[in-house]
Amino acid sequence: MALAPGLRRPRGDGVPRRHPRRTLGLRGAHFPQALSFVRAGEAPLQRRHHAERGFCLYTLLDPADGAVIGFTGAQPWPQEWGPAGEIEIGWRLGRAYWGKGYATTAAQRALHAVRAAGVRHVVSMIDSRNARSIAVARRLGMRPAETVPTPDGRRTAHCHRLDL
Repeated sequence: MALAPGLRRPRGDGVPRRHPRRTLGLRGAHFPQALSFVRAGEAPLQRRHHAERGFCLYTLLDPADGAVIGFTGAQPWPQEWGPAGEIEIGWRLGRAYWGKGYATTAAQRALHAVRAAGVRHVVSMIDSRNARSIAVARRLGMRPAETVPTPDGRRTAHCHRLDL
């Protein structure tokens, strides 16, 4: 059985030492705003979310060597379209780490923090083309609730919901 990935609150040094967007092949092809946590200046916001809410977008660490491999966590959905203001759980991993169960395991740990903070339900907005993330949502017990077109009209997203 594989080791579980580590979760770390974002550091005050801004962008992680190994910027996942460049070194791990992470791209914002599905929802670019999901990568905002790796931009300089976002770490203080995520640390504040953790201090105020008890959860945030956590940096995801390789269990073997502690290298940054992506993120998982929860925060209010930041867009005006879709489930505006609802707590969304999300995950993003470098391609080399797909298929190892890391996203599901890390998201389960993030859900534990959200549940402990008293949140009663979460959503996950997933691009309709992203079969791997849809599978993770199902393994978490989430159910598809609605389909939402993106504002540009070029894609659709599935809003999955989970009562905690």
